[in-house]
Amino acid sequence: MSLQHTLLLLPRSTPLTTAPKLIFPKTPKRFLFFSTTPMASPSPPAPAPAPARRVLVPIANGTEPMETVITIDVLRRAGADVTVASVENQLRVDACHGVKIVADALITDFSESVFDLITLPGGMPGATNLKNSGVLESLVKKQAADGRLYAAVCASPAVALGSWGLLKGLKATCHPSFMEQLASTANAVESRVQLDGKVVTSRGPGTTMEFAVALVERLYGKEKADEVSGPLVMRSDHSHEYTIKELNPVQWTFGDSPKRFLSSYFAQILVPVANGTEEMEAVIIIDILRRAKANVVVASVEDKLQILASRKVKLEADLLLDEAAKLSYDLIVLPGGLGGAESFAKSEKLVNLLKQQRESNRPYGAICASPALVLEPYGLLKGKKATAFPALTNKLSDQSEAENRVVVDGNLITSRGPGTSIEISLGIVEKFFGRQKALELAKTMVFVSP
Repeated sequence: MSLQHTLLLLPRSTPLTTAPKLIFPKTPKRFLFFSTTPMASPSPPAPAPAPARRVLVPIANGTEPMETVITIDVLRRAGADVTVASVENQLRVDACHGVKIVADALITDFSESVFDLITLPGGMPGATNLKNSGVLESLVKKQAADGRLYAAVCASPAVALGSWGLLKGLKATCHPSFMEQLASTANAVESRVQLDGKVVTSRGPGTTMEFAVALVERLYGKEKADEVSGPLVMRSDHSHEYTIKELNPVQWTFGDSPKRFLSSYFAQILVPVANGTEEMEAVIIIDILRRAKANVVVASVEDKLQILASRKVKLEADLLLDEAAKLSYDLIVLPGGLGGAESFAKSEKLVNLLKQQRESNRPYGAICASPALVLEPYGLLKGKKATAFPALTNKLSDQSEAENRVVVDGNLITSRGPGTSIEISLGIVEKFFGRQKALELAKTMVFVSP
């Protein structure tokens, strides 16, 4: 408290026989308190979060969608600032197997930009289209010259990086069908993921999740890579054939309905998508089933075709669910993702389709969050064994088989998460087309050793 001083002035006629009196307001008494207990040292400030690493994922018409979406999804899970850039003249690209991906921007917007990582998906003719992009070539060459990280998977190590002279003297790998071409521009090896200096390469769709986790480790360290990989439910050993747990086996048939999306005798399969759908799961299922020549109808439960998936990948469906519901299906299979599963559960039309599928003894299935959040609440798992995302298995009324990666019980198929998406897809192929066909696809994708 500051002290105010008041000066009393006497009138001029008053003789100054006494000194003027100064009047001070009373000051409150102050007390000091002492403690014998030592004071705790102030806590050090929390370390600032690591800045987001900037990553460029270029895409093109003919890009392999699994490789694209898995890489984006896993890197964004790690906190990376991932930009998806189209090398075409428009944002939407027509990736392999009819998957439509919408980029964030055009590659021409980034001709002078700097990234911590540039990583190329494969696919043909996607890899060739990436190679032919002058802007992308300049960006990746500068990336290499500046000693920053660059990477590629499948055909792109040979077709793009090798052609640009960026693998000279380095160990690199690629899809088995491009190994001869790679050998002329790099020290070609058959590793599932190969790191050499600032370049990381990998073999195909079936190795892309491992590839993406390796990129996370290079950008953020092993602790972050382990943190990201845990919830993916990845397969630890690719040296042996995939397995599914089958109970009460029945034969899955197709082609007995006149309501077909395409005039073909192949299986007709509905894959619904929604805002918040797990993009890895959706794209892997669509991609693999179309590789098997199934007629896959991708239907949006939203009011428009384009959906924003859980890790902000923009996908475009074939039809709205209202249109898709006019057809009949040999199989309906739901991808996961928490937001997507919640939207599925709220869609009366989709739930009715699933109920009709079960009542007519036709196959249906789900992965990740969807078995627990969609099938279970509507009685679609009643009397069935199933699995789901590990954190949600407690919502299943029967958890006796929940530790299996893929469970088939009669006409029902369920699975656990992003890292089991290839296995559930191969399980569907096996049920419709036979195990030999499924194993051929597994080897082509380098999911198992070719």
